[in-house]
Amino acid sequence: MLRESRFEFESPLAGLEIELNIVDSRGEAAMRNAQVLAAIAQPDWATELGQFNVEINIEPQDLAGDGALRLENDVRTRLNHAEERARSEGGHLVLIGILPTLREQDIGEGTLSANPRYRLLNEQIFAARGEDLHLSIEGVEHLDTHADSVAPEAACTSVQLHLQVSPETFAAHWNAAQAIAGAQVAVAANSPYLFGRELHRETRIALFEQATDTRPAELKAQGVRPRVWFGERWITSVFDLFEENVSYYPALLPLCDGEDPRAELERGRIPQLHELTLHNGTVYRWNRPVYAVVNGVPHLRVENRVLPAGPSVADIAANAAFYYGLMRVLPYDERPIWSQMSFKAAEDNLGAAARHGLDARLYWPGMGEVPASELILRRLLPMARDGLAMWGVHGPVADRLLSVIEGRCLSGRTGASWQVDRVRAQARSGDDRHEALRGMTLEYIERMHTNEPVHTWDV
Repeated sequence: MLRESRFEFESPLAGLEIELNIVDSRGEAAMRNAQVLAAIAQPDWATELGQFNVEINIEPQDLAGDGALRLENDVRTRLNHAEERARSEGGHLVLIGILPTLREQDIGEGTLSANPRYRLLNEQIFAARGEDLHLSIEGVEHLDTHADSVAPEAACTSVQLHLQVSPETFAAHWNAAQAIAGAQVAVAANSPYLFGRELHRETRIALFEQATDTRPAELKAQGVRPRVWFGERWITSVFDLFEENVSYYPALLPLCDGEDPRAELERGRIPQLHELTLHNGTVYRWNRPVYAVVNGVPHLRVENRVLPAGPSVADIAANAAFYYGLMRVLPYDERPIWSQMSFKAAEDNLGAAARHGLDARLYWPGMGEVPASELILRRLLPMARDGLAMWGVHGPVADRLLSVIEGRCLSGRTGASWQVDRVRAQARSGDDRHEALRGMTLEYIERMHTNEPVHTWDV
């Protein structure tokens, strides 16, 4: 199919998925996703791994003209409706990377959503591990704990950005997305707390890597690849990634479909490739290849998975504009960025950004190692602005969205830094850690609803 290029890619479309947390009136995790989804009663909403999670899928759209603004308004309208319906069930929705009030007792096999796939996934991961899950994250403070299910993964709530591309340009787009992952995380960090401890600015990265690890200690020591990983090399074709899936990872979900893909092709039909897509869904790359068939036409997408949810819809729209702008320029450079930097440098950038946010120092060709804010302001923002112009995005719309990224860099304020500053301020007034986290979460929700970008929030 790749060779014969039976793929739709004439009009590139941008789409996104947003994961959210459900809390009660006190800002504590509420295990009510079944009730909330029944109240919302819309097909674009779905369960996520934990009973305190839901997800909304936004239809792919053209960003040209005021498309980016319409996308933002569409998301706000849907979230406002969902919040109204959630309140009828005693819940509230929160856009945040990790719910700060989440406690260890909130996370267990009993808090997994009722979807049988999640139960099967949990069973298969622990059968592969043969031992309890060990979470160890060294940050500002240290977390060291064990879990007997994959439920800690549910603490990670993200925004996934999708970009439809042609088979010929897939590798260039994937490589470009890998190269900018560190900058994306640095400027969007929003997950500083887990189980009451202050860890990394984007703790979601380390937590997700550890919570879905199927390897016992001896296999880690032998260098067996983790199921959540950045990768190990630049690629030359999307085929490289699907080949890695088969070579490195045993199937976690032993579910087979009756379709014979070769027979379908011979009949002139497009196969769904059920097993390929199911298996691919259990290999958690930070930039994942996606194959799908829509209205009988197959397409390929790059799914960008590094971003946390929140803080506001305006912030999410700005993060998306930054990414899509860069992805309109970098894959088409005459001298590609991945020919000028090592894959390891891109991976190290992501690790530094997750740990330190905008305080991270990131490597970029021609600049060396510089503060993340300097890299973004001097090099990446102008590039993203050019890219949005190439998409046909109206100038005022692009300026408004990218000014949010600029504002974070100039102020040093991300969702993560605001959370930390607010909790420390409450701690100074005498609150214990959990009360400080609870108070901050309630204030965060209030500000989230104003749709003011986080760099304008005061402490």
